[in-house]
This record gives sequence, structure tokens and C-alpha cells, in this order.
Amino acid sequence: MAKAVMIQGTGSNVGKSMLVAGLCRAAARRGLSVAPFKPQNMSNNAAVTSDGGEIGRAQALQAMACGKPLVVDMNPVLLKPETDVGAQVVVQGKRLTTAKARDYAKLKPQLMLSVLESFNRLKSQNDLVIVEGAGSPAEVNLRQGDIANMGFARAADVPVILAGDIDRGGVIAQIVGTQAVIDDEDAALVAGFLINKFRGDPSLFDDGYAMISQTTGWSGFGVLPYFDEAWKLPAEDALDIKSAQKDGGLKVVCLGLSRIANFDDLDPLAQEPGVSLIMLRAGEPIPGDADVVIIPGSKSTRGDLAFLREQGWDIDLQAHVRRGGHVLGICGGYQMLGKTVQDPNGVEGAAGDTQGLGLLDVDTVMSPDKRLREVQAEHVASAQSFRGYEIHIGRTEGADTSRPFATVAGQNEGAVRADGRVCGSYLHGMFCDDGFRKSWLESLGAQSGAAGYDATVEAVLDLLADHVEAHLDIDAILAAAR
Repeated sequence: MAKAVMIQGTGSNVGKSMLVAGLCRAAARRGLSVAPFKPQNMSNNAAVTSDGGEIGRAQALQAMACGKPLVVDMNPVLLKPETDVGAQVVVQGKRLTTAKARDYAKLKPQLMLSVLESFNRLKSQNDLVIVEGAGSPAEVNLRQGDIANMGFARAADVPVILAGDIDRGGVIAQIVGTQAVIDDEDAALVAGFLINKFRGDPSLFDDGYAMISQTTGWSGFGVLPYFDEAWKLPAEDALDIKSAQKDGGLKVVCLGLSRIANFDDLDPLAQEPGVSLIMLRAGEPIPGDADVVIIPGSKSTRGDLAFLREQGWDIDLQAHVRRGGHVLGICGGYQMLGKTVQDPNGVEGAAGDTQGLGLLDVDTVMSPDKRLREVQAEHVASAQSFRGYEIHIGRTEGADTSRPFATVAGQNEGAVRADGRVCGSYLHGMFCDDGFRKSWLESLGAQSGAAGYDATVEAVLDLLADHVEAHLDIDAILAAAR
């Protein structure tokens, strides 16, 4: 039976996912069979697993760091927000229900059984499981029924290392304050702490580091400097998506939808030296000199159609197309490009129909069945093959599907307008395929100059492992596991 150790954070976005990825790669390089695990994740950025389900994209990166195929046990509970107060609940890779925040608490005892089942299955198959918490254990108002932090750690008897983010300030209070508000039994599970995202001379924090240790009685596992190559790894949170504007080159604009999903489709484009990627935020107009506008995936297609119109982007898109610009809709973005999006059963919210953008002659009908699969496709316009994946609900039909974007196993996929300037596809991950990305850019008059995307991610994971090995006491962290 494997040992396990858990990285919890003093707050959200303190770098837990990156820490776990680095520790996973470091442990794997030491010859250990290691697997990542996150009991509960909240993200609309999901990956399709080898066993036909879906997990958070951060756990997919961590699995890559371990050299392991993706399986649903790595993230048994995935919450995919659909509104400000409700989310789709995915359990062991499959949709269970949609629940409002207050109702979700009633599901937690049932979900804990699935969480522990998945965790124990991973332990039986590996030497080490590195667990990532969610949010912060200091959110003691959420402690009852908790399955994400100390509730899980107590139930599974997993030691905890608390990570604080010095980049946002107040790290001494973050860690000391966490000990002050959690109960004694939870605090007893904490094996120690580490400091993340330090900038400058770490010796300047020696006194602060010693103060934390003396005040809490917890051991310190090191101070980790800010990892400058982090931007080359897939973003976990939509707020982490950064524009990559460059002088000249192809100007690609992506609409920052309110429920944007699977936004790591953009990461390979951001790394292209000949592409200026602009992540458009609410209230910003689509630039008149944009070459391509991408409408990305969404967890709430009809809701984001309303959001898109609130920004005036529907009018901007019409003007963009009149000027000869290109538009690519991916998944939910593809559905928005059509004439209507119909949800007769209220799968994504209130039942009803919403007028689409009308840039493709297609209509979409939502259904509760979700399509989850990895595919090998062929882009019709270029005859370039590529790998990708589907993760969507809804069926799209109409005249423009007679001009498919791609074919999958001999079947038409997606739609293209007669002039070829507006395209829609359900396929995510197409730009991760180096051959397709190169072909697509060349069709738009740009050159691909980036290194192979997967090879780049692998190389950065090795650099991340070097980074944590150089600054953290990895031997002590592994020794803390049980």
C-alpha cells in the first residue's frame, strides 16, 4: 500500500497545483510509481481520461508529470460552475447532477465514499500518492462535511504540508492564522509548511521563516522562488490566462466568456512567436485589426450568449466578418455561431431557446447526454490529421454541416460557412497538435516557429522538478508521507 502526503494551501491560487506537479515529477525521477489525487476540484477546464470520464485539467498535467495515463480516480469529484450559485457535479468522471451551493452540502457524505474509494484504489496501484487540497483549511465555516481539505485528510489519515504564497503578502499571518483557526486534531495532521512564489533574496525572509516555525511549532520544508517558466504550462484558472501580445504577426483575439471552459486550447497559440494572442475581457471591444476571433468553450452556452451580447461583441463580430476576418468557434463557441441554441429540458439552466449569432447555418439542441472521447481527426480544408477530444452536450445540425470542419472515423464533424471564413468544431486540443497548428497558421499567412508543444511541456516539468529539488527539502517531504 502506497504512502501519501497532501499539499494544502493558505488560500486559493497559492500554487498548489504547480507544487504537486513539481513534486510528482521529482518523485517519479527517483524511481517511485507516483500518482496525483485531488478529492474535489472546481474548474471548467477538464480533460478526457483514458477510462472514458473527465477530471480537472490540473490533475491531467500532474499525471503527465508522473508519466501516468489519466484516470478518473485522480479527481473523483469535479464541480463545473454553470451559474454564480450552481454547478454540475461530476463524480468519478460522470455527471451526477447539477446542484446549488447549499444543496451540494447534502451530497458530501455520499461523495466522501467515492473520494475514499478512488484514493484507496490509487494507493493500491502506486508507491506514493501526492494529494492536492482545494481552497484553504482556514475556511472553517466549510469544515463540517469537508471532503477537500482536513475532512479528507482526517478520514484518510494523510499528513499535510501547508503552502503559503508570499507573493500576495502577509504569508506569516496566512500560516500562523491557519493554525489559530483550525481545531487541534486538524492541526496535529500538519507535518510542516513551505513558502511559495518568493521573489528576490530568500535570506531576507530568514527571520520570518524562523518566526513561523517558532510560533506554530511546525517544521519548515523550504522557501521556493517564483518559477518563471510557469506560463508555459497549461493554465488552471481562467484568471491565469494572459494575453501574449507581440509586435506584428497574426492577431488572434479570444473572447473571455464568463463561463469559459477548456481554455487551455489557447496555450499553444500563446507560445507561437508569430502570434499575438489577446484575451479579451468584459467591456473591451474586439480590435478592428484582428485577423482571427476565437469563441472558446463555455459551461453555459445560452448564458454566455447573453454575456457576449452585453459586451457588444455580437456587433463587433459582424463587423469583423464584413472586413474579411476569420472566426473559429470551439465547442460552446461553435454552438453560439449558429441560428439557435435550444434547451427544452433545462439541461444548462432554465428551459428555453436563445437566438444564436447567425454566422453559421446550424441549430443546436441540448440534451443531458455528454460526449466524452479522445479522437483522431482530419481537417478537411488542409487534409492535416490531428488528435483532439470531445467534451460536450448538445447536437448541432444544419446546412453548413455539409461543409465539415473535420472528419472523425469517416463521419463529418463541425461546420464551415460557404466563404470559409467562419468555422465551428466540437474538437478541443487541436492546437496542441504541432502539425495541425502549423498548417492552420500557414493557411492564415503566418508561420509556426514554436517548438513541439508536448515536448515543451515535458521540458518545463523537468525544469519545475529541478526547481523544487533545489529549494525544498524533498527528502523530508517524502519522509513525511505515510
